[in-house]
Amino acid sequence: MNPPRIKSVRPISGKRLLVTFVNGRQKIYDCHRILGIERFQLLRNEAFFKAVTVDSGGYGVSWNDEMDLSEYELWNNGVEIEPNAKETAMQQVERA
Repeated sequence: MNPPRIKSVRPISGKRLLVTFVNGRQKIYDCHRILGIERFQLLRNEAFFKAVTVDSGGYGVSWNDEMDLSEYELWNNGVEIEPNAKETAMQQVERA
């Protein structure tokens, strides 16, 4: 099964991304898992990290032309937010 496309992304505390997919499900992706990879070193900079955007068509997220994550990576390695935990996640967004 192909992962759903991405509707929105928001950076939250702890170098994590709150990703909302077009099917309404939300997942939190911990970017600590990729910070050790050379091409993702700029994500350590908080201002750069917060500049994440959804790619055209919702097939991934990116920070610039050379740094991106696919919807597959975010879907398969993100942790799904349970419906009753969405309020807590949104509070984390507001603090980020």
